[in-house]
Amino acid sequence: QVQVVESGGGLVQPGGSLRLSCAASGSIFSICAMGWYRQAPGKQRELVASITSSGTTNYADSVKGRFTISRDHAKNTMYLQMNSLKPEDTGVYYCKLQPRTWGQGTQVTVSS
Repeated sequence: QVQVVESGGGLVQPGGSLRLSCAASGSIFSICAMGWYRQAPGKQRELVASITSSGTTNYADSVKGRFTISRDHAKNTMYLQMNSLKPEDTGVYYCKLQPRTWGQGTQVTVSS
């Protein structure tokens, strides 16, 4: 059974940086698209960034120029580098391995 586990969340001041990681088990990592989603309190879960198996990326307008998604096939791991963080980036960040494998989420809090 394929599983994904996120790590790297935490508390950071506005303007700071964090890097999230998503480690996947199983042999299908290299052929599946993946994505990062987030859910703020009282809001619906939204797509933050996605990456295909060949490396094509897509970003939500709110994070373009600040976040970078990447993946390392040798390590079966996907990353989200988050720079210039804002309070509105606060939420639980989830990793998804297509088509339907979700991680448990990692909390990101941006606050002074």
